[in-house]
Amino acid sequence: MDLQTTTELEAATFRRLLSHLESHPEVQNIELMLLADFCRNCLAKWYSAEANERGISIDYPEAQSLIYGMPYPEWKARFQTEASPEQLERMQERQRQQQQAAQQ
Repeated sequence: MDLQTTTELEAATFRRLLSHLESHPEVQNIELMLLADFCRNCLAKWYSAEANERGISIDYPEAQSLIYGMPYPEWKARFQTEASPEQLERMQERQRQQQQAAQQ
């Protein structure tokens, strides 16, 4: 497969991922982090970083709007729920494990 086709397929797949996440706002970012080690905010950070590496100025809030389909504060107010104590505990444990791995 040529590079252009590969790029087009990757872009279409990314758009489908964003559409899927947009149609499932009930899936919380903390759940994504615990299950897949990335969330919508990670996607926004990666998007902004890739744009900036190419000389395109897209700041983090702008990238969040692109990923969330609306400004992040609006999405947060409409869809984000409070993390459960269990989720917070699991997240803290994951972060401790990552810190330990980085120190080795």
